[in-house]
Amino acid sequence: MMHVETFGAGRNVVLVHGWGLHGGVWRDLAQQLADSFRVIVPDLPGHGRSHHADSAFTLEALAEAVQRHATGPAVWIGWSLGALVALTAALRVPTAVERLMLIGATPRFVQAPDWPQAMAPETLAQFARELETDYRGTLARFLSLQAGEGEAGRETVRRLRAVLAEGGDPAPAALRVGLRLLAETDLRARLAEVNVPTLVLHGGRDRLTPPGAGEYLATHLPRAQLTLISPAGHAPFLSHPEETWSALEPFLNV
Repeated sequence: MMHVETFGAGRNVVLVHGWGLHGGVWRDLAQQLADSFRVIVPDLPGHGRSHHADSAFTLEALAEAVQRHATGPAVWIGWSLGALVALTAALRVPTAVERLMLIGATPRFVQAPDWPQAMAPETLAQFARELETDYRGTLARFLSLQAGEGEAGRETVRRLRAVLAEGGDPAPAALRVGLRLLAETDLRARLAEVNVPTLVLHGGRDRLTPPGAGEYLATHLPRAQLTLISPAGHAPFLSHPEETWSALEPFLNV
């Protein structure tokens, strides 16, 4: 069963975390949002307090599981893998998604001949191999790639490691299938179907999903706008919370 925390009251806002982490990564942003919204924060299966890795760990199944906890339409805020879940929710039941905010997002995580703005397939494959022999080391290396520029980037990695520690180790099975989703998913051909207002928030120093991926989303989603935080890495909502809130608040309150 998926663990979900709910804060505040008002319009629904769903926060979906990325690979290997859990809903605790949203703590500061969730508290800000809870002043005006009903905030729904799931731990995806096999992560945090959702201890069991669901065998049906597909984007469609994850979107459906999260949607069951939102009464009526919601603003979906997804980070990294969570952004793919949010996009899938908008494709699956468009009326359930009022607005989208996509953080550190990409329609395709690995490179292809026509898709250079992504990580090399060998890099993701190496993570998958190392996961079998050095579970905690692989997670630590993955978190280190999320740093941006300077002390803010280093502090982001420290915070991510602390969040991971407080939630307990994610289930290896969930990590394996999550990496498979990242390796196999390509939503580029379906972006034109996502006809909801969308804010794409991207770090200019993102090493996991390069800025070109955010620019592509902003260009190919019909109703999207891009906010680029130049010194930020893969988690700008942690490294640059004020800039994130400055972009998010007017987008929510239109």
